[in-house]
Amino acid sequence: MKSNDKLINGNETKGMLSFAIPMIIGNIFQQLYNVADTIIVGKFIGPNALAAVGSSFAVMVFLTSIILGLCMGSGAVFSYLYGAHEMKKLKNSLFTSFLFIGIVTLIINLGAIIFIDDILRLIQIPAEVLTDTRTYLLIIFYGITFTSIYNYFASVVRSMGNSVIPLIFLIISAVINIILDIIFVVPLDMGVTGAAYATIIAQGFSAIGIAIYSIKKVPEMGLSKEDIYLDKKMIKMIANYSILTSIQQSIMNFGILMIQGLVNSFGVLAMAAFAAVVKIDSFAYMPVQDFGNAFSTFIAQNKGANKEKRIRNGIRSAVKIITIYSVAISILVLVFAKPLMRIFIDGNETEILGIGMQYLAIVASFYPLIGYLFMLYGLFRGLGKSEVSIILTIASLGTRVALAYILSAIPTIGILGIWWAIPIGWGLADLIGFIKVGTLFKSKRISGIEN
Repeated sequence: MKSNDKLINGNETKGMLSFAIPMIIGNIFQQLYNVADTIIVGKFIGPNALAAVGSSFAVMVFLTSIILGLCMGSGAVFSYLYGAHEMKKLKNSLFTSFLFIGIVTLIINLGAIIFIDDILRLIQIPAEVLTDTRTYLLIIFYGITFTSIYNYFASVVRSMGNSVIPLIFLIISAVINIILDIIFVVPLDMGVTGAAYATIIAQGFSAIGIAIYSIKKVPEMGLSKEDIYLDKKMIKMIANYSILTSIQQSIMNFGILMIQGLVNSFGVLAMAAFAAVVKIDSFAYMPVQDFGNAFSTFIAQNKGANKEKRIRNGIRSAVKIITIYSVAISILVLVFAKPLMRIFIDGNETEILGIGMQYLAIVASFYPLIGYLFMLYGLFRGLGKSEVSIILTIASLGTRVALAYILSAIPTIGILGIWWAIPIGWGLADLIGFIKVGTLFKSKRISGIEN
């Protein structure tokens, strides 16, 4: 498999976009996993089932964010070693990371199943949707291993400059998911159980498919006995960047889980509205999230190749790209808020529609702020400074959660306080991040991953 030379040669903007676009398209299809569940469940089963699936989504995002963080952190190391042409160390890093992520996945899977009732109590699931939520989650938990396998091999392939292959397997998986969703929920009338089974079957296809491809087609995956050993320096390197990125991802999504629990306290209608707007949010700012991940690979490869000028130029280009996209998508979501809500909610559910449109009027106005934050996460992860990403996450989520609980407790503000807390948290983290970037620009040398 050839490297994407555009990441370390040629025009920075074109290189980043050519690598990021397949990732963005792929994630659109990945989002269809949950959106298909949401639309079909909301239209054919009802608000209670929609609330159950929405709450389950928040739990799953939190749990899988730990695994995703490990894969993203490992991917930064793979990209760095690949850019530096240190193939022996790269192969050993692939083995070390696979073993490490596999062990963590097993622990998470067992823990989620054992403590499912405690998780449901933590996020304050109302009694009327408790059974559906528990049923859906329990089935989804069995697919965590598939999520881990897919994200590991996707991080390997992407770290070497190929973002197209993960896209192909996600498209196949999304199509399978949608077809099975319709079959299981509508004619077979399996309810939320059917939606859950459709998701894990689709995840299984993408995981097994990309694993077979990587083992057969990626030369670096052809490990020999000499590559399969535990090296203390490599374990430390993988653990440092994987764990720090995982902590950053899990803190971010734990904060989201806390917000979900607070929304749940406002009742089933608020839960149903939140389930819908979260999906709209996901689609709206998902491209800049994927761009941030692609940007991380760009930064790490150029750091490995000692091309610091490209890193500086890349930062400037990234800011321009994110600004243009985020402003445009904010305008579109604000203009089409009601039609977007009706994709998920029956038009007769006027109260749910009202809550959702209220959320979008506030949050969608500030999409550029979350765009910059994803870029900053990618930058510091690519430079091997994941601890900065943790600081930004704590600033963003800490502010968001604290303000949400404080403001929503004021009777005259109520649930609006939750919505306003979101952009305020984004803005504070951006301020801290850009101050740090300014410091890097002023320095004579950008320090990065140390081998």
